[in-house]
Order: sequence, then C-alpha cells, then structure tokens
Amino acid sequence: MKKANTYFKLPILDGLELFHAENHKVDFPFHTHNTFNITLVLEQLFATKLPTKILQAPQGTIAITNPNEVHATICDNKIGNSFFTFYVSPDLLQELNHNKPVRFDNKVIEDQTLYQQLYFLSQNLTKVAFDLEKQLLAVLKLLVTQYAQENTFFSTQTVLFQEFLQEDLLKKFSLENSAKQFGLDKYKFLRLFKQETGLTPNNYIILKRVEQSKILLQQQEDLLDIALETGFYDATHFCKHFKKITGITPNSYRNA
Repeated sequence: MKKANTYFKLPILDGLELFHAENHKVDFPFHTHNTFNITLVLEQLFATKLPTKILQAPQGTIAITNPNEVHATICDNKIGNSFFTFYVSPDLLQELNHNKPVRFDNKVIEDQTLYQQLYFLSQNLTKVAFDLEKQLLAVLKLLVTQYAQENTFFSTQTVLFQEFLQEDLLKKFSLENSAKQFGLDKYKFLRLFKQETGLTPNNYIILKRVEQSKILLQQQEDLLDIALETGFYDATHFCKHFKKITGITPNSYRNA
C-alpha cells in the first residue's frame, strides 16, 4: 500500500517547512518557492526541469533550487519517486554566510557526509532529547560554506505583468482580455509574460491562489469557503490544484 506524502511545519527557524514524498508518481508543474529547496534524493533519479534544461540527481545526492527559481519536478509515473525536502529561508542562509546573499550554481551535490547528516536529521524530527535546530544550523553552515556562491546578480527585469495579474487573482482569468489591457494580441502577451515569469499566466494565477489559500487554511475550517475566496470554482477544484502544486491535500497541510 502506497504511503501518503507527509508535510511538516516545525516551530524552529521561523517556521521550518519540510516535505517527505514516498513513491510520488505525479509530476509537479512549473512553479516557484520563496525558499531554498534542499532535497535529499531517497530513491530513483530526481529530475528537475528548468526553463532551459533538465537536471538529474541520482539517489543519495542533494538537489537544490534557489528562491523564486522556476522549476518543475518530473516523477516516474510507474515506480514513483521518494525524496525529502527542507524549505529553508534565504534570510537564514544569508545570515550563515556573514549576511551576504547566496545562491547555488551547482544544483546537484554529491557529498555523502552532508547527505547522511541531513538524512539523519530528517529521521529525527520529533525526538524530544535532540536539538534539531542547532544540528540543522550546523549542517546548513557546512552546505553554504562548501557549495554556495555569493549572489551578486540583481535582476532588472520588470514585474509589469505580475503586478497586473496580482490585482485580478481572484477573478476568472481571460487571456484575450488581459492582452487587450496592454494593447497586445494574446500570443504576444503569453510570450512576454512567460519571458518575465517563466510561467504561463494560468499557472502563475493558480500558484498565487494556492499560496493565498495556505494562509486561509490556518484561519478557516470550510474548504468551500476557502476555495471561493481564492478564486477556485469549488472545493474539488481547489483540492485538485492544491495537491498538484504541493503534493499533499489542504487538510494535510492544515493538520501539520
């Protein structure tokens, strides 16, 4: 029997989020996070699809995506993929790097010592007589020291389309109407939007709606109310997209 994916949120490091997937068979679509994703590849090959290439991380390695980096995860639809992800705040890694912003150019790290240390922490999350926060900070310090680069890149890219859609996230999206607002045909609008964000307008809107729903799940009980407040048709539509983006159900996220 397939085990369910598990999501954790711990009261350390400003609310550390973690995700354990076992034999996950459904691809994660293009999306972004505002955190570093530090993933332990437990079983099978872990494939991260970026806009320009596909990265393959073998079992026993660490796969990393940087904050706001557009990516998708390709899963084996027969066997499934098993992995464990730490979602780590960029502010935390910056603090560990003498307050200098960091990024990882090498996104597949083969380091058995670091892997085993992170794996040990992933298996001991709830042990009372164990200082998880102290141990994790020490391992992340090693990761940053040995593999991170100083982030000297500052994007001058505009966020014109994102700001426009941000105002209409809860409304029914129309590609043609949105394009007309900028005096563009829908194909040029679609192309320029994807250049700006790495996502299609529809994927961008769904991602932002799911992010908003995470806040409401901590405040409200009724899934239908949350679905309608965040622009989904109904609770089923909401749950489908929430699980597609996060790998877990809304209730599993709330219960964590």
